[in-house]
Amino acid sequence: MSLWDYITRRDATAPAASSASDTESIRRIIRSLDQLEPARARHVAAFAFVLARVARADLVITDEETAAMEMMIVEQTGLPEEQAVLVVGIARHQNLLFGGTDNFLVTRELKSSATTEEKHSLLRCLFAVSAADDSISTEEEGIITQIAAELGIDREEMVRVRSEFRDKRAVFRRPR
Repeated sequence: MSLWDYITRRDATAPAASSASDTESIRRIIRSLDQLEPARARHVAAFAFVLARVARADLVITDEETAAMEMMIVEQTGLPEEQAVLVVGIARHQNLLFGGTDNFLVTRELKSSATTEEKHSLLRCLFAVSAADDSISTEEEGIITQIAAELGIDREEMVRVRSEFRDKRAVFRRPR
């Protein structure tokens, strides 16, 4: 079963269909989340995938961004640190392998399953992850804006949260 199939699986009792196209990364994230209630596991997997999408926007995921993603997963989902490290590592690899294909599909799933509060929390986490290396690149900011639109977050909320990170935005920094 692919990560996307796992995230969108509606029937928690349905057996997981294995596919020849499944990667070991997909299997690992599914195994790491199998102990969770299925809806919560889908949410955690999608949350981690979207964080990795932003961290990779400028084609480099720094150690600081990885640490921030791990911290966000622990804080926002309540997973233990060891499990958060595994989930983030796999989400990073999945985004590298399938990001272009799954990006919109995963955010569409979050749009339909997350509460408004969870979406706003995710938006703040996206900015925090991209600011972890002390700079929000224009590429990262563009992806965050796109994700916010995909999640149905209105422009006013997007601008309000973005303003909290004004000092980290590369667009306002002088070139060195």
